[in-house]
Amino acid sequence: MKRFRKTMSVVVLGAVGAAGVMFGNGLLRDVQYAHAAAQVQTSREELSKAEDLSTVFRNVGKVLEPSVVQIQVHKTVKNTMQHSLPFNDDQLRKFFKDHGQDMPDLPDNGDDGSYDEIGTGSGVIMEVDGSDAYIVTNNHVAGGADEMTVTLADGTEVKNAKTIGADPKSDLAVVKVHADHLIPAEWGDSSQLQKGDWIMAFGSPFGYVGSMTHGIVSALNRDVGIIRQGYENFIQVDAPINPGNSGGPLVDVHGKVVGINTAIASRSGGFQGIGFAIPSNQAKAVYEQLKAHGKVVRGWLGVAIASVNDPNENKVAQSFGYTKNEGVIVQQVLPGTPSTGKLEEGDIITALNGKEVKDVHQLRNQIAMTEPGKDITLSVFRDKRTSDVTIKLGEQLANLSLSSRNGQGDENADNSKTSSVGLGLTDLSDDLRDRFGIDADVKGALVRQVDPRSPAAKEGIRPGDVITKVGNKSVSSADEAKDALSKADLSKGVRLYVVSKDASRFVFLQSEK
Repeated sequence: MKRFRKTMSVVVLGAVGAAGVMFGNGLLRDVQYAHAAAQVQTSREELSKAEDLSTVFRNVGKVLEPSVVQIQVHKTVKNTMQHSLPFNDDQLRKFFKDHGQDMPDLPDNGDDGSYDEIGTGSGVIMEVDGSDAYIVTNNHVAGGADEMTVTLADGTEVKNAKTIGADPKSDLAVVKVHADHLIPAEWGDSSQLQKGDWIMAFGSPFGYVGSMTHGIVSALNRDVGIIRQGYENFIQVDAPINPGNSGGPLVDVHGKVVGINTAIASRSGGFQGIGFAIPSNQAKAVYEQLKAHGKVVRGWLGVAIASVNDPNENKVAQSFGYTKNEGVIVQQVLPGTPSTGKLEEGDIITALNGKEVKDVHQLRNQIAMTEPGKDITLSVFRDKRTSDVTIKLGEQLANLSLSSRNGQGDENADNSKTSSVGLGLTDLSDDLRDRFGIDADVKGALVRQVDPRSPAAKEGIRPGDVITKVGNKSVSSADEAKDALSKADLSKGVRLYVVSKDASRFVFLQSEK
């Protein structure tokens, strides 16, 4: 009997345990449900207050509206086509008459063929000093303006506007006006922007003064190639930006200016979902220099560089034993510049003042915005090891061009070719040096002919280039270059150093597989 009771005790205890587990699971589900239901209710209450977002937009609009202006610009444009047209006004009038149409109005050209061009853009007042106000806008709006009329938010027209500084390389300009009771906007910190942040764009698209649009930051650090030899670091936005918005402010939800609207990516000429703005940190630095000096002074290294993440340059970098996909490779060190004796062709710059360098775009912008005369420290990969190099920056030249390449074919080209890479080579002579602008101290093999279907043509080698190195071997004649190329394993590729009138660079050639 005792044994039976003991067994029953075990069974009862086991049943109680199972009930506890079942009760615990049910309690857990109840708690989870209650939490989910509470979260749904909380979210519904928050959605019922969605008007608060509208309040943010409204307040931002009220904060910025007094600072945003429309700029009407008059420019005198010289008509370079006037004397090249194969007909005169009488012939043009007869053409339209013969086709049953009236001749359209033509620009009222002056004696020199010039005419008055009128355009509109936007700007934002960023500083007020008594009755003087300073407006930030785009260079393509106010640069080169003969006359400007600035229309304020209340409709007041100010006729005394004057461009006190313009910078084509950043596409920014500063306009000064004399007027009372103006309210400036405030600069924001564009470095704090992240993809997905709310932003608002202000301006006068298509002449509609006082327009405001909103969207989000779509991307950062865009280099889209619209500023020739310029400095691009655009904020990409999906807030509608149209012609006339140029120069207006891009603003965050705190009412701070985080960018200057500049361009759109469009096939139609109107907004198609992608707009670009200059970051406020870059714009502010340029603004301060233009206001103080009327121009921008930029730091300068004196080198030609290329991004390692470019496919061909990556192969060049690998040929030096560099295995990463970030950094910039030094293609040329210009004589008599800050980098002379400090950097060498083939160096790979991996960091600036301890901060990693990703590509040319990043390094150019950082160097340009650093004051000339200041010491910088570059981390440089050379001879398969990295070391630091200190350089005192110089002042960038006003007209700097290292990339123009206009070499043409030669009807007397040497018929002998290095067929594996598609080059016709010859020795340098005084006549050829003069013809192609090659310095007397340059030694190598002159490219006289390039097979248009060859790897050399694909990598941009042109007649007039001089090959000075094949791999690590310096060459001083066509025969030396041909011999070195014949020994190279083109299935693996070979690195060349190429010098021309305007630039020098590394090229990596590899046979087609």
